[in-house]
Amino acid sequence: MENKKILTIQDISCYGQCSITVALPILSAYGFETAILPSAVLSTHTAGFKGFTVHDLSDEIPLIINHWIKEGIKYDVLYSAYLGEVRHIDYVLEIKDKLLNKDGLFVVDPVMGDNGKLYPAFNNEYVDAIRRLVKEADIIIPNLTEACLLTNTEYREVYDEQYIKDIINKLKDMGVRTIILTGVSYKENTIGVVIFDKEYQYYEHRKISRSYHGTGDIYSSSFLGAYLSNHDLLKSVKMAADFVMRCIENTIDDPNHNYGVKFEPLLSSFIEENKKR
Repeated sequence: MENKKILTIQDISCYGQCSITVALPILSAYGFETAILPSAVLSTHTAGFKGFTVHDLSDEIPLIINHWIKEGIKYDVLYSAYLGEVRHIDYVLEIKDKLLNKDGLFVVDPVMGDNGKLYPAFNNEYVDAIRRLVKEADIIIPNLTEACLLTNTEYREVYDEQYIKDIINKLKDMGVRTIILTGVSYKENTIGVVIFDKEYQYYEHRKISRSYHGTGDIYSSSFLGAYLSNHDLLKSVKMAADFVMRCIENTIDDPNHNYGVKFEPLLSSFIEENKKR
């Protein structure tokens, strides 16, 4: 494993297992030096909590970027997820241009919505800005809702393989190189991930009826950790999906743990297992 330096840009929820709160420990556990650039600081995440506080860090980001430039700091991997403001997209693209090594990897989880709906904090201007971001990415990891938003495709709850391929083709036409489309379900009791790099591939597993906030962040971070550990795309996709499944199973019997999944107790053993694969 090469000593990759990763920069992840997303928000910090001080309480609740999502965003940087999961990305940093997962990528660090894989053995990668991981720096953070918070887009905002929240007292809790936004699902299930009332009266949470939000402190936008937009004004600090250019100062941080300029300091890094002066210090000659460079990164091998740039990984963006929940951003929150249109101007954050410009900051990310500036970092890609000025701080990402020439042969570096740019990974975008275009967090915008779920279950067919755009998150309330966002609008069409934000969707347009995210489109600019994904066009520059090496790998994107949208869910089905986000892929529909990016491609102006009508969201469907029931669909066939051709519907998914049409969405993938629209993303390819935007210039996206590698697509990892999550939350794809062709059958009632299964769900999976569609991969397109040079060919279509699909990894299917059983569907758990319960959903938890932050599992998408765990998936993207776990995928990136596996992929940077020299596993191929399909194996990395499988490893990440398996880990998320195990995290949900580890949480589902605890009715009081409704702010994320209990990934921490499983992380070290999971990574050790995957080193043997």
